[in-house]
Amino acid sequence: MLKQLQRKDGFVFNAVKTFKLIKAEENKIKVLYPSDSAKAEFDKISGDFFNHFKRKVHNHIIEIEYQRDVENLKIEVMTKRKIFEKYIEKNPLLKDLDDLMKFDLT
Repeated sequence: MLKQLQRKDGFVFNAVKTFKLIKAEENKIKVLYPSDSAKAEFDKISGDFFNHFKRKVHNHIIEIEYQRDVENLKIEVMTKRKIFEKYIEKNPLLKDLDDLMKFDLT
């Protein structure tokens, strides 16, 4: 179903792909969502999604509980300098190259 959603509505798919489903109890699933706007997008398709899910697992008495995922809230902005520093960790020779060439990574 997510593959169909990706083709049909990429915006909703991008909002939903960060969600986490956790089995809390035998018939209870906890849905962790990163933001209220992502949850609003998910609400548009949640009925179809959970009907499809319940058919796949052959359990139609599943209860859904929503909870905001505070751990997933922080999103790091990757600058060119940070990306280059990660590459330096993997290959220290890039540091010497940067010293020699004086790359402008602003």
